Amino acid sequence: MFKEFKELVMRGNVVDLAVAVVIGAAFGRIIASFVEDILMPPIGLALGNVDFSDLFLSLSGQDYPSLAAAKAAGAATLNYGLFFNHIINFLIIAFAIFLLIRQINRLQKPAAAAAPSTRGCPYCLSAIPLKATRCAHCTAELKS
Repeated sequence: MFKEFKELVMRGNVVDLAVAVVIGAAFGRIIASFVEDILMPPIGLALGNVDFSDLFLSLSGQDYPSLAAAKAAGAATLNYGLFFNHIINFLIIAFAIFLLIRQINRLQKPAAAAAPSTRGCPYCLSAIPLKATRCAHCTAELKS
């Protein structure tokens, strides 16, 4: 059983997938930092000094100066600012993956079209081998 497990784990696809997951997690952290630390502060400044991660709605009806204060008080909140940050993270990651896959597809060689092995009979329109001199369906003589 251990041998089978080792064979499964050591297959190329499984190892490639493991590497992709690790790199994807690191890439996700980089994008999250980009959104939270570089992209959102100028957008918040342009919108009047708004910190998106601190936008929330208290469901208890009480006012709190910040999300941290609401959480410290144990209040139930709808954290729509964090949700906006996560949406922007997702869109940036999805766009980066789109660009990566687009480049990979561009670099891959296009598959050569297979040469046809049949042709159509001009009389009965059935498919016949290229080298045939007579149609197997209607028995018509065919010109090469």
